[in-house]
Amino acid sequence: MTKSETARMPGASAPESTPGAASGAAAAVVQPQSAEKQLGSFEAAMKLFHARNLKQARDHFLIAAKGPERDVAHRARLHAAMCDRRLEQAAPNLHSAEDYYTYGVAQLNVRKVAEARGSLEKALQLAPGADHIYYALALAQALGGDLAGAHENMKRAIELEPRNRVMARQDPDFAPLANQPPFDVLLYPERKNW
Repeated sequence: MTKSETARMPGASAPESTPGAASGAAAAVVQPQSAEKQLGSFEAAMKLFHARNLKQARDHFLIAAKGPERDVAHRARLHAAMCDRRLEQAAPNLHSAEDYYTYGVAQLNVRKVAEARGSLEKALQLAPGADHIYYALALAQALGGDLAGAHENMKRAIELEPRNRVMARQDPDFAPLANQPPFDVLLYPERKNW
């Protein structure tokens, strides 16, 4: 094989002036740079992993698993497998309005607001007269920035069950909205006449 053929092979390093220097120089130059990239990929993957962004974390772990540092590669493969297991977990088997409501509240608790809203909307379709579902949906909408939708659903929750007004007054998630129109009048109607 000629030097030009070797240089065109994937993974082959550029030809060196002496055959003996090629392997030593490549190991000294390429290995530390690859190890740095490997460690960088692993660190980025760990940040994504802890942020529960498992799909992107898995991709970075797989890149890190191909690097020269065996310990880092081993840990990267283990973490990629953890990502795979968590990504493959079956979605919960939801049937009733209460199933969707409970799942939606769990999603709200970990601030997966968009997913929570979808679950709560499905729960509301199954139980259109459930005040607690209107309340939770109003919270999901408020956290997601849909203040008009949040107001309408909170209004409906209070119409169905007046004590939801007191609950919303004491709910720290609604505290930032309590003094803003139109929530102020909804949660504190007695202030309207002040």
